Amino acid sequence: MESLLLDYLDRVGDMFANPQKRVFVGYLASSFVIAAAFFFLTRRLSFPFICKALFDKKVWWSASAKGDYKLLLINQAVMMGLGPRLIGKLAVATLLFESLHVWFDGRVLIWTDAPGWVIAFLFTVTVFLLDDVTKYWLHRILHRWPVLWAFHKVHHTAETLTPFTVLRTHPVEAVLFTLRATLVHAVAIATFLYFFGDRATLIAVLGANAFLFAFNALGSNLRHSHVWLRYGRLVEHVLISPAQHQIHHSIESRHCDRNFGAVLALWDWMGGSLEVAERKRNFALGVAGHRGNRNNLESLYLVPFVESYQSIKHPLRAILGPLTRRGRMPESGRQADILTMGPRPKPSSRP
Repeated sequence: MESLLLDYLDRVGDMFANPQKRVFVGYLASSFVIAAAFFFLTRRLSFPFICKALFDKKVWWSASAKGDYKLLLINQAVMMGLGPRLIGKLAVATLLFESLHVWFDGRVLIWTDAPGWVIAFLFTVTVFLLDDVTKYWLHRILHRWPVLWAFHKVHHTAETLTPFTVLRTHPVEAVLFTLRATLVHAVAIATFLYFFGDRATLIAVLGANAFLFAFNALGSNLRHSHVWLRYGRLVEHVLISPAQHQIHHSIESRHCDRNFGAVLALWDWMGGSLEVAERKRNFALGVAGHRGNRNNLESLYLVPFVESYQSIKHPLRAILGPLTRRGRMPESGRQADILTMGPRPKPSSRP
C-alpha cells in the first residue's frame, strides 16, 4: 500500500516536473510571464493588479476549478490501473516494423546519404503533423458522435478556465487520446527505422518533440484561462490562439463545434470549423443546460456512462427489439417488423 501511495505521489509530481507534460512548472511560469506582459502592454496595469487579475480567487477556487482538481487527482489513480493494460507504442512499432518487411518483401532503405540531423528534423516534423491532425480529428469525432460526446462533455462543463482544465477529462476520453498517441508515435518510429535504418537512432526518434516544446513554452496554458490573447486574423488561420480555444469553450450556439485544432488552425480552416477571435470576449463558458451542476463526482464520472448509453439505447432497441419478441407474434408479423424496424413512438402516458 505504501509503495502504491508513493507511486501515485510520484505521478502527481511528475505532471509538474516533466517538460513533456502540459502543466510542467516551466510552462506555467512562461504563460504567467506572457500574460503579465500582455496585460502591461495593453492595459498598463501595475504588477500587483496583474497578479490579482491572473490569480483571481473567483476563478481558481470556483466550483468549476474544484471539479478540475478532483479529476486531476483521481484520474492519476485511475490511469495507474488502466495505463499498464494499454498497449505500448514500442509493441505497436515493432509489429508495424515487421509488417513493413512483409508488405515490401524485405528491407527498403531510402536517401542513404542523408545526414542524421536531416532525418531527426524530418522525424520531428512528421510526428508533429501526425500528432496534430489526429488530435483534430479525434476531437471533432468526440463532438460529433453522441456516444463519445457524453464523455467529452465533462471537459466542456468547465465554467471557469485554469491551466488545469486541460486535465478535466473523463478516463474514457483519456484512454482514447492515449491510444491515439500510441498509434501516431508507433507509425512514425516504425516507418523511419524501416526506411532510414541505423541513421534513425532511438535517441532521435524517442526524443522530445521540439515543436510541441515551443508550443507549450510560448503560452499554451493560456488557452485554458481568461486571458483574451488573440494572434490576429491572418495568423489565426495558421495557429490556434488562446482566444480561439476559449471560443471553443463558449456556451453560445454561434460558436458550436468551432476551433477543434490543438496547435495548427489549418485543419479547422480546411475542415470549415475555423472561427477567428474578435476584439473582445462577450460570451460565457460551459454547456447549455448543464451550468452549475456538473462538478460533483457523480456527474464527472458516472453520468457520462448513462448519457452515452442513452445515446445508443434507441438504435439498439430498434435492432434488437424484434429479436427479443420471438413467440409474441406470428412469423409473418416478425418478418414485417424486421423489415420496417426503426425508432418506435413512445407509449402514451395517458390512461
